[in-house]
Amino acid sequence: MTARSDIEAITERIRERSRPLREVYLDHVDGAASRTVNRATLSCGNLAHGFAVCSPSEKVALGADRVANLGIITSYNDMLSAHQPFETYPQLIKQAAREAGGIAQVAGGVPAMCDGVTQGQPGMELSLFSRDVIALATAVGLSHNMFDAAVYLGVCDKIVPGLVIAALTFGHLPAVFVPAGPMTSGIPNDEKAKVRQLYAEGKVGRAELLEAESKSYHGPGTCTFYGTANSNQMLMEIMGLHTPGASFVNPGTPLRDALTREAAKRALAITQLGNAYTPVGKMIDERSVVNGIVGLHATGGSTNHTIHLIAMAHAAGISISWQDISDLSEAVPLLARVYPNGLADVNHFHAAGGMGFLIRELLDAGLLHEDVQTIWGHGLRPYAVEARLAADGGVMREPAPAKSGDEKVLAPFPKAFQPTGGLKVLSGNLGHAIIKTSAVKPERRMIEAPAIVLDSQEALNAAFKAGELNRDFVAVIRFQGPKANGMPELHRLTTILGVLQDRGHKVALVTDGRMSGASGKVPAAIHVTPEALEGGPLGRLHDGDMIRLDADGGTLEVLVSEEELANRPLRTPDLSGNEYGLGRELFAGFRQLAGRADQGASVFGFA
Repeated sequence: MTARSDIEAITERIRERSRPLREVYLDHVDGAASRTVNRATLSCGNLAHGFAVCSPSEKVALGADRVANLGIITSYNDMLSAHQPFETYPQLIKQAAREAGGIAQVAGGVPAMCDGVTQGQPGMELSLFSRDVIALATAVGLSHNMFDAAVYLGVCDKIVPGLVIAALTFGHLPAVFVPAGPMTSGIPNDEKAKVRQLYAEGKVGRAELLEAESKSYHGPGTCTFYGTANSNQMLMEIMGLHTPGASFVNPGTPLRDALTREAAKRALAITQLGNAYTPVGKMIDERSVVNGIVGLHATGGSTNHTIHLIAMAHAAGISISWQDISDLSEAVPLLARVYPNGLADVNHFHAAGGMGFLIRELLDAGLLHEDVQTIWGHGLRPYAVEARLAADGGVMREPAPAKSGDEKVLAPFPKAFQPTGGLKVLSGNLGHAIIKTSAVKPERRMIEAPAIVLDSQEALNAAFKAGELNRDFVAVIRFQGPKANGMPELHRLTTILGVLQDRGHKVALVTDGRMSGASGKVPAAIHVTPEALEGGPLGRLHDGDMIRLDADGGTLEVLVSEEELANRPLRTPDLSGNEYGLGRELFAGFRQLAGRADQGASVFGFA
């Protein structure tokens, strides 16, 4: 089945734009495959170092280049709930590799930081850049040229995009992504949000807030709301980088372990030493990327992927734009309501039919490219399934349920929650921005109000505590872009803006920073480009300027004349406080190299 004509037209536009870059990339993949996919290129000394700790039989096999060697890239640490389950994965993968006649080695580790821990803290200014650090660290691990395929153990916000960038850079190697799954459900997300708002208003204390947060984030696995981490897992499955049905199985379960063993064996099966060689650089093409964007819209996914997807695609020689993402949003209906776009969490989504149901509905509606290559073989239809534990301890699969288990969480195509995906590009005399509207009520999507212009989120918090914000306004938080301070998420502002909105005020946020995968009920024009530090119009705004944000109309404007705006001096901020502490000194070069948000905000020169 082919994709619908409008989906195909956008895909063809991307294909034509990408052609020169993609052709060069594929030439590099072919060249690497012919030169470096086996260990015969290594000298005896090279090889002796690479297998020094292997068993005698493994040394013989690797020395003769007779078996596939699987490189494990892991983001394990035991502080962060999403990555703690990976502690046991290397041994599972090594055992599975032995059973399949192969070998597996841990090729390297990558950092994994948590935006939930660093939210509102100085460390958040390292968050976006950690994506490119992860890509670099992965490259170091794979540079030893000992491997025929790689498995990537990663879950959260920047980790998966960084791993994908690296995997595509080593595009001659097959790549299988292995998730850890979400933690079991804690207190409902809306209950947690209410306690946060009560705390912001001074109606409960820190003890009550910590109790609520601890009941929400309470065990191994990803956070259960539908932020960037769980959007990552959706993307990896719908783009064919997971085994079918793998994304949202809880950690510490027999099925989770069975899926991990299966992923290792599948990675070995698709190396150049077999008959199903699937180099990831050829597997992922323009259709795969469009499928990922369609999945993002259909599930109301993270705004962070309007940055990450551009950088990920570019690593495969594919050039996508915000306009492509916005145009696809107009074509794709919202089929899932998972917090913050609804009350359910990802466990409820999975129980209602999950990825298998979603993929089947989108395929049947012609919204996905079915004729793609995946790690599982040819075509996306085999992903319209549910994974189950077989009697022998392996994995079995059944067709996705014909009906949703809960249509308030996961809707069939004819009963979509809204006709569009809810991610939109805004344009106007303030530049270009992204807005996520899937959780914003229609009556709140257009606001015209005076600006309160600030250079930090801390300043807005202070104004709230001082009682200065009980009115209609648009908060403009500038100098938060990649070059200014690493483009931190400003998610902490969600709570106070939500409080003011609940009091009946019309409020919105405009910023050249990021918001979050959990962008919610307050209209937020984020990722404003060009950023203020690069001469963007946000740097010319004054308190009291009338701002018009029209999410449905796609506009973001300050209501002053073009001449007046151009003649205003640009504010020169004091950013010295962003330049040191908690490692920020080490990232000065990253801030200088960082590209624009609409070009992936990468230090690798993507444009």
